[in-house]
Order: sequence, then structure tokens, then C-alpha cells
Amino acid sequence: MSLAPAFASAAQAEARCYHCGLDIPDDADFSVVINGEPRALCCAGCQAVAEAIVANGLAGYYVTRDALPESPREAVPAALEQLALFDHAEFQKSFVRDLGEHEREASLMLEGITCAACVWLNERHVGQLPGVTGIDVNYATRRARVRWDTMRIKLSDILAAIAAIGYRAHPYDASRYEELARRERREALWRVWVAGFGMMQVMMYAIPVYLANAGEMTKDIETLIRWASLLLTLPVVFYSAAPFFRGAWRDVKFRRVGMDVPVALGIGAAFLASVWATVTRTGEVYFDSVAMFVFFLLGGRYLEMTARQKAISVGEALAKLMPAFCQRLPRKAEAGGEAEQIMVSELEAGDRVLVRPGDVIPCDGAVEEGVSNADESLLTGESQPVRKQVGDTVTGGSLNMESPLVVRVSAVGEQTRLSAIIRLMERAAAEKPGIVVLADKVAQRFVLVLLAVAFFTAIAWYGVDGGRALWITVSVLVVSCPCALALATPIALTVASGALAKEGLLVTRGHALETLARATHFVFDKTGTLTTGKLRLLDIAPLSAADAETALALAASLEVWSEHPLARALRQAAEERLADAPPPAERVIAETGQGLRGKVAGRELYIGRPDYVFDHTIAARWPEGWRTAGDTVLALGESVQAGDGRVLAFFRLGDALRPDAAALIRDLKAAGRQTLLMSGDAAPVVTRVAAELGVDAAEGEMSPQNKRDAVSRLQAMGAVVAMVGDGVNDAPVLAQAQVSIAMGSGAQLARTQADLVLLSENLGRLASGIRKSRFTLVIIRQNLVWAFIYNLLALPLAIAGHVTPWAAGIGMSASSLLVVLNALRIQKKES
Repeated sequence: MSLAPAFASAAQAEARCYHCGLDIPDDADFSVVINGEPRALCCAGCQAVAEAIVANGLAGYYVTRDALPESPREAVPAALEQLALFDHAEFQKSFVRDLGEHEREASLMLEGITCAACVWLNERHVGQLPGVTGIDVNYATRRARVRWDTMRIKLSDILAAIAAIGYRAHPYDASRYEELARRERREALWRVWVAGFGMMQVMMYAIPVYLANAGEMTKDIETLIRWASLLLTLPVVFYSAAPFFRGAWRDVKFRRVGMDVPVALGIGAAFLASVWATVTRTGEVYFDSVAMFVFFLLGGRYLEMTARQKAISVGEALAKLMPAFCQRLPRKAEAGGEAEQIMVSELEAGDRVLVRPGDVIPCDGAVEEGVSNADESLLTGESQPVRKQVGDTVTGGSLNMESPLVVRVSAVGEQTRLSAIIRLMERAAAEKPGIVVLADKVAQRFVLVLLAVAFFTAIAWYGVDGGRALWITVSVLVVSCPCALALATPIALTVASGALAKEGLLVTRGHALETLARATHFVFDKTGTLTTGKLRLLDIAPLSAADAETALALAASLEVWSEHPLARALRQAAEERLADAPPPAERVIAETGQGLRGKVAGRELYIGRPDYVFDHTIAARWPEGWRTAGDTVLALGESVQAGDGRVLAFFRLGDALRPDAAALIRDLKAAGRQTLLMSGDAAPVVTRVAAELGVDAAEGEMSPQNKRDAVSRLQAMGAVVAMVGDGVNDAPVLAQAQVSIAMGSGAQLARTQADLVLLSENLGRLASGIRKSRFTLVIIRQNLVWAFIYNLLALPLAIAGHVTPWAAGIGMSASSLLVVLNALRIQKKES
């Protein structure tokens, strides 16, 4: 209920502070004119806060709030007196990121938020500050993202403005958020316990009344039992059921009808009627029914809350990955010196850190010393450890498992890949898909219909049997409250998003899961999507008397002297395929744009472009189909004497297919989806890749605009297009598609605007995500069907008088709980 009327009387205004509700000391003389009336306040802090609210045109806060803020005596800690600390670049590293030349964004946590009006007040108050370009406050998590122009306002000024209206803002801390969630669960559990205890006690008094035959219980005893039941029901109604009444009053204030309205009406009507019957000693009492359905409703909501917190636990687990401290080494390895323990927030790009076995890597960077394995399962969904050696990149938040590593820092704080993942998850959570908006609208209209039905039911039963009219009306109000209908879609999407994040497929837009499940055409880029994007040795065609292994060993001997990507691909192939190291090469000479020549075991060898090798040996016939395949071909030749020689082998190098690409295409085709390959690469290469994978249609040598136009033509024919690309180079076509999936590697992750991001290199995770998205739609349909069937069956039974109020409470709670439990099946769905 609103607290503004509660402080309207002069007597109360003198006794309690109008702003915070605390007692006003006898010697206090503080007041502010609010909405045309002088209001007494307890201290100078409350006076300053109230004056700030009124001065900024936000006095409507006192009308719409449904809970009191903390007093500034407790709400403004001494630390806020040193707000200038928040303007230091060093201090901002861990929670502020650059958006432009002068624009910054801070991730903050707000304390003192008690209701939706508090969110409104903060967003309006801070949003009006000159230089603030945006603020978003999430009521569920108490997290705020504030964007501002550093040339016009400082962060300390923003925090001071928040403090001026009685709230605390500080850098987001996952552990503190967890403590708030734990406090919320504890408070909810207390409400359930009080309701359960009251229900049991009231039932102890109600049972003798039910069992006694006519004349066996005197009127005085029955009256005594009624008064005892009333006293035991008071804490149930005024403490345990308080959230229902606050929610209903808030809905009425904002001129909307929510789920709490019929519940509050039912509880309030039954309780007041029972109080009247007790005082006047006439009619029936329903204290036992009131206590029972409050208990069942709260029990159901507690289980729902636990399930929701479990579903969003992935994001909080990610937020807690980064350690608070690390071991920093001198920047130059030759400088020597011991590692010093510092705060991770003090790290800078270019620093060197020591990561011991069992420690979490505190930053993004590259390995400078050591060889180990890293556990990146929470970041990518891959359970297998990833080998890390000198030169390899590491991601902050992953776990070093075996040996010490020295890492050169490349990114810290808000610039890390982990922070980018968390921001994308928050973006998805903040958006409401169309299907959720539709369900909310249907639920709101259903509540209006339900209230009308309850009204006419009350009138009809009052004329038929006035003694039963009240409890039948209460049953109608409670049994058909569309909580299950409102939960059916959002809980399924929340659980699915968490399950996919665990597997390395990040949902970054609210509509992504629904659209992915409905996609009819899947369009793929080639390089870096269906292929690894790295050159690999695909095939060897040995000629003369040389075998494939000997030819590879000789080629690798020469390529040791080159850092060309082709040379690295041949050396990597030799490491993987040969048991022994290649023999050493001598007098190696590189001829720019052509190849290498040198001596290996006394033999004069040439490797490079086929024409270059032919010039020094004797031309040989290319292997069948290699000339037109579109891949890179190298030749290895031996010069016996001037003008004489032979070609020993041809090597075909190209972009290797990802191991799971063929399985993904098969899964999509088996599900009746069309697959297309659109690439800017040479047409022969694209055609060959499409043939190897079994793609339905393919086209090469396409510009990003050509791809966008092709997708637009598909959409014009009614196709729902899902585009899978690299997230940056394919930005136009990703934006055109109804749903887009990006390969989320490194720096690309922070810039992608895709709807989903595949964090690992495993396309099998995408196949699993597509199956889970379709299963999620099945779950949503099941939930909606169940919610409608339940209401269609329960409402007529309640109208007919076959459902008691306590049974209505069980029915409504059970229907909501069933929806939640059904949604949790998504987590158990086999990939």
C-alpha cells in the first residue's frame, strides 16, 4: 500500500519523518514543503534529500513509492565524502569502459532500492544531470549502467547526485549482489515460515469446529476459538501477505492490473469478512482458508524465485570469476625481482603477471613463459582443458591447471573478453521478446476479465446462497489468477539462455531463441565459420621415387628459415605427421614472391610456386583437379645439374573444415532446414567446400552487400533467415538476417551486434543450441497450453462452488510451480 497517506495526518507527521519514517527527535526542527504541504523531517540529511527531490521536480516520488528508503543517517556512508576518488583513472579501471572519445560507461550497484518508484526516481534524477547520456537501472538485480560525457560531468558528481536523494552507488560487486539475493531468499523463507506456522495453529482451532456436531460446542467456546484464530492470522496477513498488498497497491497507483490485484482482493475480502463475523458473532469465518492459501501462494513463489535465481546463476558465476589479487612481475624479464601481490584493478596493459597452478588468470594476455593447460569451461562451454604455451593467448577468468605461466597483459577490467560476455548477457536480459510482451498483455486482460467474472459471481451467489457468496468469490479470484500464464514464456527463455551459456552459446538479444527456433534458412560464411580460417596442409601428391613423408620432411627443412604463413603450415604438418625432426638445411636463400632454395643432406632443393620450381627442374603435370580447385599449391623439386632435375612432390594448402561442420549441416537438413553458403572466396573453393559438406546451395566471390541483397531476396519469399558469420566482416548481412550468430573470438566479441555468439570453436555447440531453441518453443507451448487449460477448468469449478479458498491457493501455486519445473527440463535436455 502507498505510504504517502499513512503520513498525512498532523499527529503522525509530528511523530515520524515524512521521508524515511524514523522517529523525529524531540529537539529536531526540520521541514520541507512537499506537494503544497509542510512535512516534518527527522534530520538535516532527510531535509537535504527531500529538498533535492522537490527541487528537481520529482515530488511525485512521494506519491508513487510503496516502501520507505533508508534514512540518510544510515544510507550515506562516510566513504561518500571522498567521492573524488571515483574520478581517478586508476580507480575506474575495474568498472568503467570507454565508449568514445569522451563518453564513458560505469557498471554500478545501487543500494537502498526498495520498490519500482525508487528505480523511477534514480533514472529521472540522474538522467536530468547535464552530461549524463543514459542510465538504466535493473530492479531485479539492483544494477545500473550509467553513461556520461567526461567533458561535461564527472563520475563523482553523478554519485553525489545519487547520494543526495538517499541511495548508495558503488562499483558492481558480485559477492555483494549474492548477499542481497541471499537476504531476499531469507526474507521470503521467513514469510513462508510465519504463514505455515500460523496455518497450523489456526487449523488446530478450526478442526474442532468442523468436527463438532450441532449442540456439542457452546457459543462462548466458538467465539473464543474465533478470536484466537483472528490473533493467529494477523501476522499471516500483515507480514507474510504484505508483498501481495504492496504489489496490488502499486499496480492500482500506476493504473494497471497485475497478478497481485485478485490475490490481494481475495485475501483482504476473506480476512475482513472473518473479522466482521468474529466481532458481530454472525456468519462464517475463513481464517483457516486465509492462512492456508497465503502459505501455499508464498511457498509457490519461493520455489519460483529459487528456480529463477538458479537460472540466472550463470551470469553471476561469470561475474565472480575474476580474482581480486594477482602476482605482478617486473615488466622486463631481465630486470629480475620478485613478484608483488597487487589488486587486479592496478594492472595495466603491458604488465607481466605470474599465474601459479590453481590460480585464475586475472587478465587477457599472451603467454611469455611456461607451458600449461587452462580450464575455460565457464567461458566457452568446452570441458576439455586447452593447451597453453609461449605465444598463445589466454582469457581472464580461466583457470591455470598444471604449471606456472608468465602472462603479458593485453586487457584488464571492462576491456576483457569476460566483461564483454557479461555485458552481452545483460543486454539480452534487459530486452523483452515479442512473445513475452504478448503473454503479459494477455495476462493483464485476463485479470480484468477475472475481476469482472468475480464481481458477477458474487452478485449471483448472494442471491442464491448469501452464506457461500464470499468464499466462492475468493476462490474465483485466487484459483484463476494467471500467474502460470505470465510465467510460461519468460521462465522458459531464462532457463534456456542460462543452459546455452553453459555450453558456450551466448544469447545477447531477447528475441534470439524464439527466432532461431523458427528459422527456415541457415546462411553460412565460409572462412572462419565453416572453416578454421587458418592455412593447413590438405594433401601431398608425391612424384618420382619420393614418398609423402620424405617429401614433407625435406619441405619442412627449408621452411624452417621462413615465417610466411605457408611455411608455418608446412612446419605444423611436419610436427603432427612425422615421428622424427626434419634434417637441417644449409645455405637457404629466399627469393621474394617465389620460394626458397637450399641444401638438405647434400641435395639442392627448391620449394615454392610451381612455375618457380619448374624453372630450376623439369616441368611436371599438376595432380588431377588441383589447378582449378582454388587452393594454394606448392611444388618441391630437386636440381641434379644445370638444366636438369625433377619435381619430388606437390603440396596443397588451404583453409581446413571445422571438424563439426558436416554434422551441423546434416542436422539442419534432417530438420528440414535449407542451408546456403555465401562467401567472398573464389568460386571453385566455395563449390568444393559446399560439395564436401552437402550444403544445398553455394555462391562465391560475393561482397558483403551482395550477401545482404541475397538474404533480402530470401526474406521477400517468406524465409526466416539465420546468418552465421564472423561478427565483424559480415556486419551488413548479420544485421539483415532475422537472427544472427557470430563466432565470438577475442576482440570481435566486444564489437559484435549479433543476436547469439558462439564462444567456442566447436560448431557442435551451435547444433546443440538450435535443438535446444526448438525444445524451448515446445516447452513454451506446453506451458501456455497448460495455463489455459488449467484456467478454463478451474474457473467454472470455482464459479460453481466446488473449490474452497485453500484449494484455490494450492491450485494456483501448483500451476505456477508446474510451469517452472517444466521449464527446468530445458537444462536436462540432452544435447
